[in-house]
Amino acid sequence: MPVPLHQAKAEFFRMLGHPIRIRVLELLQAGPTPVRELLAELDIEPSNLSQQLAQLRRAGLVTATREGSTVVYALAGADVADLLRAARRILTELLADQGMLLAELRAAD
Repeated sequence: MPVPLHQAKAEFFRMLGHPIRIRVLELLQAGPTPVRELLAELDIEPSNLSQQLAQLRRAGLVTATREGSTVVYALAGADVADLLRAARRILTELLADQGMLLAELRAAD
């Protein structure tokens, strides 16, 4: 029996619900990046990064290519970068609204 669309979406967003996976996707927006460079940007053990990259690969969000002994990761498509930009816009609007509310509360004192 196929999974309902709303359940598939929930599973997709749950997979994205890890800060390291989000940070990796953000770093890969700059272009294909070797694992060693990702490790230099992240404060995690290589085994943890490997696990997070495996999750992103299984979800189809990143691709991996081997260049000699180096593994280079890249976003699987422009839609991933679009999703991250959309999330940033949504968060910016939410925080702006909260900032205005905070200013109103402070002004009321």
